[in-house]
Amino acid sequence: MIFESVIGLEVHAQLKTNTKIFCSCSTTFGASPNTHTCPVCLGMPGVLPVLNKKVVEYTLRMAVATHCQIAPESRFARKNYFYPDLPKGYQISQYELPIAENGFVDIEINGNKKRIRITRIHMEEDAGKLSHNPARSYSMIDFNRTGVPLIEIVSEPDMRSAEEAVAYLKKLRSLVRYLGICDGNMEEGSFRCDANVSIMPKGSQTLGTRTELKNINSFKNVEKALLFEINRQKETIHDSARIVQETRLWDPEKNRTLSMRGKEEAHDYRYFPDPDLLPLVVDNQWINAIKAALPELPDEKKERFVKKYGLSLYDAGILTSTRELADYFENCLKIFPRPKPVSNWITGALLGLLNAKGKPVSESPVSAQNLAALLKLIDEGTISGKIAKTVFEEMARSGKSPGEIVEEKSLVQVADFSVIEAVVSSVLDRCPDEVKAYKQGKSKLFGFFVGQVMQETRGKANPQIVNQVLKEKLES
Repeated sequence: MIFESVIGLEVHAQLKTNTKIFCSCSTTFGASPNTHTCPVCLGMPGVLPVLNKKVVEYTLRMAVATHCQIAPESRFARKNYFYPDLPKGYQISQYELPIAENGFVDIEINGNKKRIRITRIHMEEDAGKLSHNPARSYSMIDFNRTGVPLIEIVSEPDMRSAEEAVAYLKKLRSLVRYLGICDGNMEEGSFRCDANVSIMPKGSQTLGTRTELKNINSFKNVEKALLFEINRQKETIHDSARIVQETRLWDPEKNRTLSMRGKEEAHDYRYFPDPDLLPLVVDNQWINAIKAALPELPDEKKERFVKKYGLSLYDAGILTSTRELADYFENCLKIFPRPKPVSNWITGALLGLLNAKGKPVSESPVSAQNLAALLKLIDEGTISGKIAKTVFEEMARSGKSPGEIVEEKSLVQVADFSVIEAVVSSVLDRCPDEVKAYKQGKSKLFGFFVGQVMQETRGKANPQIVNQVLKEKLES
């Protein structure tokens, strides 16, 4: 029997507010344990939560960007469960009346678009963080994260492969970063997901028993965890065993999922409306103001880059993958208005450099202004493309402008016809066998001669003039 996988994701995005969702404690990451706490987020008797308006605004941005229907009235609920990192014994979330429902995002796989439906987006508070050390007989709790605002984005089970799930996750991450509501850092836990996975016979409409995967902190691990779990479920069924509905933990060291606990259902949490928080009312005026203030989003920007700059869909997709990279590209164009070479250098040399250093474009050692200045030097014939690579490496190392580097290292391109002609004659005179072979039909030797001339001039000779002179002399 042929099975297909069915995947839905529950994505938690930590909102970039300065303060927590129901109190004025700081949300800054990395502070000393239990220093960003107060009676409200610690759940002391007699305290009352007050909703942070910025949290609602950021949630509305995401709801509008994902084409959701926004509820004119939504309610907060208490999700009751006991765990040491939850000081109140319940988490304030939304349940029956979330702020947004029935949205979608479009993903692209191998040039084919697919729509992934979004069931709901709701606001909630984060829990604390437990720290486990095998050398200790106890665990430590840091409540700094308690009450940090989250939005949970719940998809329909529309994804049919790990590849689609990763594409969807990357799309959401791109959106929250474009909107400026979340930094999307999976390693620090500010953008994380749980995956619901099941399999069913291909063509069936009946979903199989699902498992929930937790502890997935990178795109690579999302793909690995999903592939492992899909294969595990197929093997279980082939062995005539039964899939158990449960929560499973991804172990990145062993590259496998492990049973964690039985899967909870909504009734296990005994949801009920939070009596301390009034219903949230969102009017059309507020929604329209949010819509008017939205930045240009990734899909719109990608389409504009293709139409305005003549880029391929692939290149436009890379350049618009983050707002910062798209801005870098357009800042280059303000100085050097030739989209294709700018795109080539950014997607090639620049991203290669940043990936090797593990840095985002916002921390690039080569500024957009300096890259554009480098491309101008190539275009004007001041330096060759080969020399430009050397200059780029030095720019990345020293932070100097390309003009300074070219002057300091005397890298100006040789464009004097007579000088190049003399070098070409010298090369041909010392390679009589190769010249004879070329004239007998071995045309690939032309590249050999070009290489010899460039070596002789330390890469400074103008390639067009070198080619012209070589052709004239070899064909005479």
